[in-house]
Amino acid sequence: MKIFAVAYNYDAYNKAGESPLYMGKEPVVFMKADSALLKGGRPLFLPDELGRIDYEAELVVRICRLGKGIPERFAHRYYDAVTCGVDFTARDLQQRLSAEGLPWDISKSFDGAAAVGEWVPCDGLPTDGIPFRLDVNHTTVQVGHSADMRWSIDALIAYISRWFTLRTGDLIFTGTPSPTGPVHIDDHITGYIGDKKVLEFNVK
Repeated sequence: MKIFAVAYNYDAYNKAGESPLYMGKEPVVFMKADSALLKGGRPLFLPDELGRIDYEAELVVRICRLGKGIPERFAHRYYDAVTCGVDFTARDLQQRLSAEGLPWDISKSFDGAAAVGEWVPCDGLPTDGIPFRLDVNHTTVQVGHSADMRWSIDALIAYISRWFTLRTGDLIFTGTPSPTGPVHIDDHITGYIGDKKVLEFNVK
């Protein structure tokens, strides 16, 4: 299983960041280790040595077929479900690595850094886009909608499959809206697709 993630896929997030607004013509794609996967309601154990850990709520797509070089017009055939996930980021470390021109891997791929919820079949989703949100301690902190992405799910699948063979079970974290923020010990995290709660776990 491969875990792909996309940066700078919402203009509101880009504008809120400290870096210049990313206006590239292609998606920014990175990967997370399979050991980063957090599912089944298991808690996130904060790694003390990594400093501040931020939540980044994202729509996550599950690949259901083998594919390489997939045309965008056929990409909808290659995923069968979505969920709300969290791309956890060691923010202090990421900023230091970025400033030094080094890869983000440790800041984005530590154990538990890719939380995913219960899968929602695509055939039950609205045709005009997919809303999602993240709550921390019963307060909504992020709201997103797939219609606001710079690159759609189908465009991301077509792009990623140019470079990587997609296999059944691979995941794509499609980017986060603004704002993001830190998590703390004893926080309670819940995520939703529309009004359906699909994600729930604690921070320890």
